[in-house]
Amino acid sequence: MDNSVNTTTQDHLIRGIALDGKVRAFAVRTTGLVEELRRRHDTFPTTTAALGRTVTAAAMMGAMLKGDEKLTVQVKGDGPIGQIIADANAKGEVRGTVKNPHVQTPSKRKGKMDVAAAVGTTGFIHVTKDLGLKEPYSGSSPIISGEIAEDLTYYFAVSEQTPSAVGLGVLVNEDNSVIVAGGFIIQLMPGLSDEEISAIEQSIGRFPPVTSLLDQGMELEEMLRWIVPDVKILDEMDIVFACHCSRERVERTLISLGRKELEEIRDSSHEEEEVICDFCNEVYKFSREDISELITRLDQ
Repeated sequence: MDNSVNTTTQDHLIRGIALDGKVRAFAVRTTGLVEELRRRHDTFPTTTAALGRTVTAAAMMGAMLKGDEKLTVQVKGDGPIGQIIADANAKGEVRGTVKNPHVQTPSKRKGKMDVAAAVGTTGFIHVTKDLGLKEPYSGSSPIISGEIAEDLTYYFAVSEQTPSAVGLGVLVNEDNSVIVAGGFIIQLMPGLSDEEISAIEQSIGRFPPVTSLLDQGMELEEMLRWIVPDVKILDEMDIVFACHCSRERVERTLISLGRKELEEIRDSSHEEEEVICDFCNEVYKFSREDISELITRLDQ
C-alpha cells in the first residue's frame, strides 16, 4: 500500500482557451496542498512560499499532460534553501520537497517575502517529462530572478518556445500556516495579432497579486477572465497531495544497493536503520533481521 494522501480541500484547477483557441489558460488553487507540504516538511515562511510556488506551477504543467504522463520540476539555485523538486501528473496528483526547509529571509516589504534571496539568482530550472516514450523529455533554462514565476516564464519561452505569462503566489499567516496559494499560466499560440497580444500584456500588467484575489474569495474563472475576458473553460480537476512511496518500493531500492552494501548496513552498530521519504517524510524502519532477509532475496 502506498502512502497517498488525499487533501480534502477546495484545491482545484481549471483549464480553458480564449481567442478562438489561440490562447491556453490555466488557473489553480493549491492552498491545501501547500499547507500539507508545510506541515510535513516543517518549512519556514519564505521556504513555504518558494516550495509552494514551485508545486503550484508543477500542478498546472501537469495539467498540460495526458493519461499516465508525469513531470518533475527542479529549481536548482545558489540560495540557502538549495534544490526544490516538484512532481506532478495529468491526474492532479502533486508532491514536493526542498533541501533546506528552515530558511527564512528578511521581508522586502510588509507582506512580501524575499523568495529570490532564498532561492538564489543563479542556477537552472530543469523540467523532465515522462511521456511514456523510450527516453523522457528534458528541458532547462537559467534562473533569471529567483522569483520562480519569472523564471518559469523564461523557461517556457526559451526551452519550449511558447510565449507564456506565469503568476504564482503563497500567502502565509502569522502562525506560519498557509492562508491561500495558487496561480495562473497564460500561453500564447500562433495566430494572435499584435493588438491581441498587446491587450493581454496590458491585462497582465494590471493584474493584482494572485494571493490578494484568492484571499478576497475570487473564483479561478474570474481570475482568468481578468486577463482574457472571452475564456472558455474546458475542464477542471481536483489537486491533491499524493506520494506513492511504500515499504515495498524502499525494499526494492535497498536491494538494488547490492550484497556488499547491504551486509555493511546489517553489520553496522545501528540496531535499526531508518529510510525517510524526501517527499512525504514517511519513516520506514529496518531491523538487522529485515536487512538479512533482503540479502536472502538477492539469491532468489
